[in-house]
Amino acid sequence: MEAKEYIESGILELYVYGLLTEAENDEVNAMANKNPEIKTEILSIEKAIINLSSSFSPFLSHSQFEKIKAQLELKHSKVIDLKSRSTAATYIGWAASVALLVGIGFQYSKLNESKEQINSIQVEKSKLQETVVTLETKNKQTETVLNVVRDENNTIVTLGGQVAAPTAKAKIYWNKQTQVVYVDASGLPEPPEGKVYQIWSLKLTPALTPTSIGLLTDFQGNTSKVFAVDKTSGAEAFGITLEPAGGSASPTMEQLYTLGKV
Repeated sequence: MEAKEYIESGILELYVYGLLTEAENDEVNAMANKNPEIKTEILSIEKAIINLSSSFSPFLSHSQFEKIKAQLELKHSKVIDLKSRSTAATYIGWAASVALLVGIGFQYSKLNESKEQINSIQVEKSKLQETVVTLETKNKQTETVLNVVRDENNTIVTLGGQVAAPTAKAKIYWNKQTQVVYVDASGLPEPPEGKVYQIWSLKLTPALTPTSIGLLTDFQGNTSKVFAVDKTSGAEAFGITLEPAGGSASPTMEQLYTLGKV
């Protein structure tokens, strides 16, 4: 077998790693003693393993690797007796094992880093999705407000402040044809905890008859302060009172905040 074929067969790597049988080791020794090219290749493989181990292993001190290198260099500074290589093979095999373990550890570390990056990306994605949903909600609210304000079929009823809240004000947008009602409550103060604004459709004749058409729930969360309430027909006035959470069966007149005639 030619030297090139012998080198390319992979047996020299197994030899350096100490994985051959005694008979196979003898064969390699014989080939190396006959062929300088094979001997040089063996030295090259050994040095590569030592360099690999020293460059990747954070667990071995510099002095430890230098000792290994020194012993190898001492062995190879003269004509090497490849038959007496058990000690060198031990060092080389040990160094190769360390390099393998360090390589696995390095890959494991990178895998953990990748998992952390994926988790971070997922968190950012969730935040981005929440932001998108929030923006879509705001855009819908804005679109609703614009449609209500611009609808020429709406009757606008201005509600002025009453004794309970003289500075309060609101607007009712009422489409008499569809009976749809929207309330612009931007002129009302924030309701106290445990309280809610209740909207009343009022008939004034032959007697005052209030009908609840809804509560302004989530007052703080509605940034536009425009609320859709229940439909109504035949209203002659609208009023807003401050009631306990959940609303009341009839308006608390002492807490009448705004009132306005159609």
